[in-house]
Amino acid sequence: MFGIPAAIFYLLALIAFVAVLFVLFKRPMYEVMTLAFIFIVVISGAYELAWQSLLFPSTSSLFYAIFAFMVVAIIFDSTKVVNSIIKLMLSIVGRFRGGAGYVALLGSTFMASLSGTGPGNVATTGVFTIPMMKKSNYPKALAATTEMSASMLGNIIPPSGIVILTFGILNDVYPDSISLSSWMVVAYGIGFWFFVQRWLTLWALCKYYKVEPVPRAELPTFKKSLSLGWPALILPALIFLPLLADSQFKDFIIGRIGEEGAGAYSSSVLMFTPGLAGAYALAIGRKALPSKRINFPNLFNMFKSSLPKVVPIGVTIYMAYAISQVFVGLQMEQAVREWFVSFGLSTTALIIILPLFFMILGMVLPGSAQVAILGGAMIAVFGTLGGNPVLLAAMLPAMTGALEGMTPPLALGLFVAMGIAGSTFKDTAKLAVVWVLLHVLVSIILLAGIIPIIGL
Repeated sequence: MFGIPAAIFYLLALIAFVAVLFVLFKRPMYEVMTLAFIFIVVISGAYELAWQSLLFPSTSSLFYAIFAFMVVAIIFDSTKVVNSIIKLMLSIVGRFRGGAGYVALLGSTFMASLSGTGPGNVATTGVFTIPMMKKSNYPKALAATTEMSASMLGNIIPPSGIVILTFGILNDVYPDSISLSSWMVVAYGIGFWFFVQRWLTLWALCKYYKVEPVPRAELPTFKKSLSLGWPALILPALIFLPLLADSQFKDFIIGRIGEEGAGAYSSSVLMFTPGLAGAYALAIGRKALPSKRINFPNLFNMFKSSLPKVVPIGVTIYMAYAISQVFVGLQMEQAVREWFVSFGLSTTALIIILPLFFMILGMVLPGSAQVAILGGAMIAVFGTLGGNPVLLAAMLPAMTGALEGMTPPLALGLFVAMGIAGSTFKDTAKLAVVWVLLHVLVSIILLAGIIPIIGL
């Protein structure tokens, strides 16, 4: 019809289906994605793809890693190890103008990267960071948007689930284009630039609003914070260093354990890392557990209480991965690529259009849904037009997962932060637009290759 391939109609129908259920009927996203899987199978008639696509995520080590890191986030929360890091950061930067906001930026970004849910992280860490900012003379709207932007930033930093999900989709379109460990290092490189953008934005806003330091009476002492919190500082290293070693020191590893050993290490590094980090967190944070002991009842109750948080996110990502496999079977990316190429768009035009497109789409679709539905097609289009498909894939979490909860008027992360801060929608939305537009600008700069990204 009108020269538009049937695959495009399937795509548009699925986007509309998800948006209607999520926005109008306000159904939870795990339910929406499950129904979306059934919907795409039925309207495309691809019943032969249904079973194998549904089973595929269960056979993927990537999905295990996503789920495992969500569990690790629960362990971190239960053992209060992150609180130790936050208090240490507060003792260092709290004495500076806007110091409470920088603590929120660091702490919330780290926690959201583990849980993989920006809005959920606003709800959990925001109840601590937002009141702390308000005590430092932060306007309510600034406190809300600072926490919102920090939590949504965590969505694009490994080991966030959307980062791992996007790698799986890239691997379907361009197999073996980059190793998983190298991919994670690239994602850290991208996250670094967005962190710098948020840091500078916060600095400018604090100066504009004349934000004060944290009251001296509420500042923990550095010496005491360091003595209690230094073991927790090892946690980020336990997660990052194995990935960095696999990505940057492959020749050294091959020289020590051979090609087969290096291959085994590379394929398993993301599987043992969450277990290592979780075990270490339990060891150093056991005093926060009931009776200050690591035993079966304590662990059972910890994981039992985490099910309402972990399972919905896990189901959402699982079904998103299954939907992406249906698209692979339908060769959706090829149809979309040929259709886009027929418009004669340049790579430069695409670099500008895509961040703005995903910004708008993020008002109605979560990042995981955007990546599952459009990721493979957009990667293929960008590669065909002469762009670096790995770069676009690496940027997808930033253009989808980070923007999904920030863009007014429909922004879940924004609404959660507003509720905690008690700010008005008008004032909060105005400041949210500042954070969003600067995020889009950095996305365009990175896609254009104007500033370097480690690993690429």
